[in-house]
Amino acid sequence: MISIDRKLQTLSTKMDKSITVMILGFGSVGMYVADYLLNCVQYNFNLVVVGRNKEKLESDVNILRVASAIRHTDKSRLILEAGCDFDDVEALSDVISKYMPDFILNSSRAYSGLKYGSISWSAFRAYGIWTPLSVKYIKKISVAAEQACPDSILINTSYSDAVIPWLKSAGQAYPDFGSGNLNHLIPRIKFAAAELMGNVDYRDIEVTLATAHFHDVVISKEGHTEGMPQLLRIRYKGREITNLDQKEIFARCKIPMPVDAKRNMMNASSNYDIMVTILNSLLHKSSGKLHCPGVFGEIGGYPVIIDGAKCHAYIDEEDFSLEEMRKANRQSIYFDGIENVENGELIYTNELIDKVERAFHVRIPKRVALSDSDDVAQLIIEKIIKKALAEK
Repeated sequence: MISIDRKLQTLSTKMDKSITVMILGFGSVGMYVADYLLNCVQYNFNLVVVGRNKEKLESDVNILRVASAIRHTDKSRLILEAGCDFDDVEALSDVISKYMPDFILNSSRAYSGLKYGSISWSAFRAYGIWTPLSVKYIKKISVAAEQACPDSILINTSYSDAVIPWLKSAGQAYPDFGSGNLNHLIPRIKFAAAELMGNVDYRDIEVTLATAHFHDVVISKEGHTEGMPQLLRIRYKGREITNLDQKEIFARCKIPMPVDAKRNMMNASSNYDIMVTILNSLLHKSSGKLHCPGVFGEIGGYPVIIDGAKCHAYIDEEDFSLEEMRKANRQSIYFDGIENVENGELIYTNELIDKVERAFHVRIPKRVALSDSDDVAQLIIEKIIKKALAEK
């Protein structure tokens, strides 16, 4: 694979040209991302929307085009590519070759129209079970991108905490960045800290956090950490704040949120943030900070710096060492039912296996090789998802 720094160097030479973004999968996340990029008039985008259902794609693209024209933000182009089979590496490679995108965003889902957590959270509080579904398409998209346009920056949207390291551990091409729940938690922490400091401007607050998907979710949903202290650092106008209680901060992170597709505004915003932070850093030769799950094939989520002057991306170790963050992330993802990811295998915890059997009368395997992930994904769909939906 080409290094992320090489990819940033290539992208830096195109800042005065149109930037091509390919969105694979056009559910609510993909549609929100396209809408946000259309409103980002600082850049000219060629937005290539790739999906399977032509009629749905045309309808969704048309409403975005008309709405953008009404707002007078129709600077970028929307291009529709329908009928691509995401299970077919060659078909994916062909469509990527056709456009040679600067960014590829995977927002496809193995089972669309369903938040997997709506099935699992009430039965057992762990998302790791769904990893074989999350890896289903991105493992093929990664290979196709490597074949067709290795300079493209690849972003994954679904459970990247485990998915990206799973691909890397198998020696396969893998996404550069993951978007998702870790990034959703950062603004909540800023809002909470601002309130506790006397309602200061949250935009003057900087947060550094390293944790995995389980804690992103349990903090947002329930306002606590299951007793596990978090690697959290807060600064106000550059000065470290040490007198705020973690428990009080996280308790205030539990705020009312919709449970329908509107929640995907956050995921879409995380993807937008990755792309625009990269572009702004390169354009202004400045540094930008992200919080990303699965970045560089690491288990869990990490703070990341994009140094546009040096075309360099790296995990931020100003507040915590890489080993500290790795340890905390492994502890966090264990709560989510993932014991380890190694040698191309996803290893579930024994606790998760037992909980799934009690809740759904299905025995999932302890170890799932990447080559067997489609079979396990289908088992989960047939024996858990469809059964649970039928009983509702």
